Amino acid sequence: MKLSQLAQKLDCRLDSASASADPEIIGVAGLEDAQPGQIAFLANKRYTPLLRTTRASAVFVDDNVSVARDPDLALLALVRSSNPYLAFAKAIELFYQPPAYGPGIHPTAVIAASAKIGANAHIGPHCFVDENVVIGKKAVLHSSVSIYRGAQIGDDFFAHSHSVVREFCRIGNRVLLQNGVVIGADGLGFAKRSDGTWHKIVQSGPAVLEDDVEIQANACVDRATVGETRIGRGTKIDDLVLIGHACNVGPDSMLCGQTGLAGSTTTGRGVIFAGQAASSGHLHVGDGTIVTAQSGLAGDTAPNSIQSGSPAIDNKLWLKVAAAMNRLPDLLKRVRELEGELAALKLK
Repeated sequence: MKLSQLAQKLDCRLDSASASADPEIIGVAGLEDAQPGQIAFLANKRYTPLLRTTRASAVFVDDNVSVARDPDLALLALVRSSNPYLAFAKAIELFYQPPAYGPGIHPTAVIAASAKIGANAHIGPHCFVDENVVIGKKAVLHSSVSIYRGAQIGDDFFAHSHSVVREFCRIGNRVLLQNGVVIGADGLGFAKRSDGTWHKIVQSGPAVLEDDVEIQANACVDRATVGETRIGRGTKIDDLVLIGHACNVGPDSMLCGQTGLAGSTTTGRGVIFAGQAASSGHLHVGDGTIVTAQSGLAGDTAPNSIQSGSPAIDNKLWLKVAAAMNRLPDLLKRVRELEGELAALKLK
């Protein structure tokens, strides 16, 4: 489609300096890899120099970003948006359509007689749906997906191959499970006997996923000992994340790769855990908190705070500590010199 049509569809505007350019757009790509006919995006100022070398025909840029015009950039059209990354994401949807799965049940699928499957569902090869399961309309179980007894699942559910929903778990509408996700496996619940051995505590509480949750590959949301483990509406969970038993993650949160929440952690709305961050159990993370990469929370956090380090502290303080760490060798050397001078003075 023409660039002007694309901009209109995405509620963006052509930069006045490039309004005369209206190339045909056939796809999307990153700045470094884009070819003529493709549109890219600039969401981080550090990549601005790539505008001089990209072969893209157009680039999404922020409404307020000033991009110096250069004679070499005469053929590069700029499309302005208040959120260029979001505009780019929506552009991908216009040019790429993922595979569609028509309704039907593969002959190798095993579905219990008491299971209730909604209209227009696609049940792929070697899937298993146990007794008393309820699945809403237009669900897709790709292949080798297991839904345990009594699970209840809403409309527009999509489960990629080898994902598992355990017994009595509850899942809302438009939930997406990537490959290898396990919802409702047993939490780490054991009581220590007097002889030092472990007695397994039955994990009786289900895991609950609210609407519009997406969970990436090989992540696990454990069931609760009692009560429930709950993931709030719209939350996104990355690869290899562990949500411990009886956690309650607030809506619209994001947990990045290899994050771990120990049992009974609760969070507010819009919390972000960056890669390999973690929390100890039985604490609360306030609304809008950001826990930076590889940080470990040991206690509650106030809303809208940024936590860094292990044990985590306020990010501004952590930056000062990190800067001081870089100076420690010099400081240690200076302390030894001063100790030597002090010893020499005492000898006198």
